Amino acid sequence: MPQTLSVIKADIGGFVGHSSMHPEVLDYGREQVAQAVQDGLLIDGQAQACGDDMFLILSHDRGEDDETLHKFAWDTFQGGTEVARKLHLYGAGQDLLVDAFSGNIRGAGPGSAELELVERPSEPIIVFMGDKTSAGAFNLPFYKMFADPFNTAGLVIAESLHDGFAFEVHDIANNKKAVFQSPDEIYDLLVFIGSPAHYAVKRVVTRSTGEVAAVSSTDKLSLIAGRYVGKDDPTAIVRCQGNFPAVGEVLEPFSTPYIVEGFMRGSHYGPWMPVSLRDANPSRFDGPPRVVALGFQLAEGKFIGPRDMFDDPSFDNSRKEANTISDILRKHGPFEPHRLPLDEMEYTTMPVVAEKMASRWTAL
Repeated sequence: MPQTLSVIKADIGGFVGHSSMHPEVLDYGREQVAQAVQDGLLIDGQAQACGDDMFLILSHDRGEDDETLHKFAWDTFQGGTEVARKLHLYGAGQDLLVDAFSGNIRGAGPGSAELELVERPSEPIIVFMGDKTSAGAFNLPFYKMFADPFNTAGLVIAESLHDGFAFEVHDIANNKKAVFQSPDEIYDLLVFIGSPAHYAVKRVVTRSTGEVAAVSSTDKLSLIAGRYVGKDDPTAIVRCQGNFPAVGEVLEPFSTPYIVEGFMRGSHYGPWMPVSLRDANPSRFDGPPRVVALGFQLAEGKFIGPRDMFDDPSFDNSRKEANTISDILRKHGPFEPHRLPLDEMEYTTMPVVAEKMASRWTAL
């Protein structure tokens, strides 16, 4: 029987500033999820946090884009916002960009990743939660997991992976999508996903069976709101083992802290640091950007876990590198390549400043 995994996330108030989530707000989310399980809306669910974002990790049999499920998430974020306002938390309800729910969470501000599956006898999955970065941040990790044999040995030596994977890529700005086959079209694929500010991998599909292997949120807040209202803080779900990369192959890309956009005011580049839940509280210059990996075994739709996958000293070098890279980039201050290029600053306050100074510029 098909099940659906949904991860729906939103920033509904930070403690202190944008650095973390207050326990009372997270407890509210957990109470709502527990009630939804009791009422039969969900098979199982959890509320977790990375930085100042709440992530609702949900298992159900209602399929993708279900209105009732999305409304539950919306109502939970609305209620959590009221808790945040009571506590005078920063940016309460920041990601809720519309006044009322209109049938789907997409386009309303919160990010979502949903994946329908038929559960195998053993179904390991990893839920990634990001903070202080943008949609498209999973482009490089997904490429490493599903197309790079130097990362994923199974692409070479495992018959179940040898046929490769298909990448569904979204043109975020123009609301279009295309599918690229790997390994046949990896050069074409890289033309687009190498620009994560404009193109994002939405899902990865196993070519041999047609099963969805991974999915990420591609909702871009600034394009929805028409102005800077915070970073997208994306999430992803990845299936592991069997016809998919092994758990270790899925985690391996994060042994290098690749550079992503985000950091302070969402206007800088910085290293994406893999951290445990207890360290997912970015404080230095609102960063560096963080990513958490929660591992689960599914058992008839129930989440067995989580296991905090980056709570492992083997990622210490990556964290050390991330701090070193942050030191170097921070020394650039308001200069590129630390600050985003001007075309990526379109949805910040930069255009307001530029317009104010427009009369100063005269012809050469």
